[in-house]
Amino acid sequence: MEFIEDIPALEALYGTPGQASLRKVADHLTPLYAKWIAASRFVVLTTVGPDGTDGSPRGDDGPVVLQLDPKTLALPDWRGNQRLDSLRNIVADGRVSLMFMVPGSNMVVRVNGEAKLTADEGLRQRFEQKGRHPATVIVIQIGEVYTQCARALIRAGLWSRNDAGDLPTPGEILEEVSQGEEGGTSYDAAWPERAARTMW
Repeated sequence: MEFIEDIPALEALYGTPGQASLRKVADHLTPLYAKWIAASRFVVLTTVGPDGTDGSPRGDDGPVVLQLDPKTLALPDWRGNQRLDSLRNIVADGRVSLMFMVPGSNMVVRVNGEAKLTADEGLRQRFEQKGRHPATVIVIQIGEVYTQCARALIRAGLWSRNDAGDLPTPGEILEEVSQGEEGGTSYDAAWPERAARTMW
């Protein structure tokens, strides 16, 4: 198997990008980009650090980010598995990408930029949920924002199907990977109550 080792060889396989794919890029949130992102309750956050890359799903009961100004977004870090992979990366290397999705829409909006982490009390309080606040907030300076081609979601039929019927549970995967040292059945049984208690 031969691999592509340089950019000219890559570009020769694809040709030039369409004019619209270049013209749609903005360096700030225009009113329509701001409206679309405000409707998104789900985003995939991608970071890079000294130990590699990380992709992390983030969701909220309402807008997943807060627009601080046309160049700045704030993303609360709600409780998760406490691994802190994305946060460690941001502290070490601020480069981030975000892919915003809205159920029912095949469009994805992408933001590339630089992020910093803050525990600022005033900003944390702006995300209050049921009397709780995120431990930290990720503040993203927008470098570019643009729409992604809808073909991937159309091909996948992402919003029009349910393929979850026979998938393994998180507990079953945990039991497999730990070679039985962690009990899958007990993990799955405890999960709904734990999730409800620690959602925010």
